[in-house]
Amino acid sequence: MASMTIRNIDDQLKARLRIQAATHGRSMEDEARDILRTALSAEPVRGDSLISSIRARIEPLRGIELELPTRESIRSPMDLGE
Repeated sequence: MASMTIRNIDDQLKARLRIQAATHGRSMEDEARDILRTALSAEPVRGDSLISSIRARIEPLRGIELELPTRESIRSPMDLGE
């Protein structure tokens, strides 16, 4: 089995771990192992891609037709008085 050291733990976090370990009747080390085991045993939630999510929300609306403004001709360049 591997071992590891965790440095720079906030004093309040360490106190909370100590209290939680005592509540469960085990050592801080065993409590930390259990917390890590529990946190890492669940599979990460993998949702749909962003495009799939957007499409799923918009598709039932069946789209809309937008009125496009008529295009104007290109303006003549400005005379800068040369």
